[in-house]
Amino acid sequence: MTTFQATRLVAARELRAKLRDKAFIFSTLSFLFILIASIVVPTLLESGPTKVAVTDTASVAPLQQAGMEVQQVPDEATAEQLVRDGEVEAAVVAGPRVIALEDAPGDVVDALSTAPPVELLDAPAFNPALAIFVPLAIAMLCYITSLLFGLQIAQSVVEEKQTRIIEILVSSIPPRALLAGKVAAMTLLAFAQILVLTVIALVGTTMTDIDSGLLTALRPALGWFVPFFVLGFIMLAAIWAGTGALAARQEDLGSTSGTVQMVVLIPFFAVIFLRDNAAALQFLSYFPFSAPMAMPIRIFQGDAAGWEPFVALAILALTSVALLAVGARIYEGSLLRTNTRTSFATAWRSRSTVS
Repeated sequence: MTTFQATRLVAARELRAKLRDKAFIFSTLSFLFILIASIVVPTLLESGPTKVAVTDTASVAPLQQAGMEVQQVPDEATAEQLVRDGEVEAAVVAGPRVIALEDAPGDVVDALSTAPPVELLDAPAFNPALAIFVPLAIAMLCYITSLLFGLQIAQSVVEEKQTRIIEILVSSIPPRALLAGKVAAMTLLAFAQILVLTVIALVGTTMTDIDSGLLTALRPALGWFVPFFVLGFIMLAAIWAGTGALAARQEDLGSTSGTVQMVVLIPFFAVIFLRDNAAALQFLSYFPFSAPMAMPIRIFQGDAAGWEPFVALAILALTSVALLAVGARIYEGSLLRTNTRTSFATAWRSRSTVS
């Protein structure tokens, strides 16, 4: 059996195992449910246009132009009664005066107010609130997926060591083929999950009243997010497998994987808290561990020059190759040490025992 055939065999085995895993299926369905709910629920909660009772005919036109549902009534007493009965949210009577039940209806007051026209020289292409939400969503998606799937790789390696199955596997399959198969399978599953979530999000936003400007800004950001995420995940996957191999039992995994968890956690918080700092975010978009989050965010915000993603992706690719070699060496050097937890230095020196 060639190394490629062995890798494909291991990857197929890992895929079958995960697709039958109830915890994996439940987590995937939970992500889908949360995403669909975040799109559907706000739409369902929308109460429609504001209903306003009007006695002052001069107020009808500005209220209708503001998208409100206007109900003309003959007198102030009728308008006030409609407000008390909850039939309308406010009433506009002679004066003009606005009548409401408990809170001042700001949208009605704004519609009746006279304001000078405003010309924006650099108008945003979409709702400014989305400029905060989208970067958070990109960073969260990258962080959670890398952490969850990375931990699953480490747990799978520990399980094979703890049950001594690894000794049987290594007798017929090279350790590097085992590692490559696990990394390939988990990368494919992580990418498939993100792809499904992205498609649902795009379809859902298309079906709702979302700004077309947002979709225009999202497309290049999501297009670049794919290669950045795949390379970033591969970079970390081998390290996750190596830290899993350092542990002899599931109880050891917390201590052996602590460093790699910080490698995932710290860049995430750096991107979140420094996303409004242009210089810091530019640096983070080139730093390999934060580039899969920071560069797509800069592309979405329109702050990245056309050549920058290519340079950042090249740096990420070179780092991925280097860390794949490090992860493979740690994995090979600690794979058959099943009696106790293995130190990093011992695993690095012991590579030749399983090669």
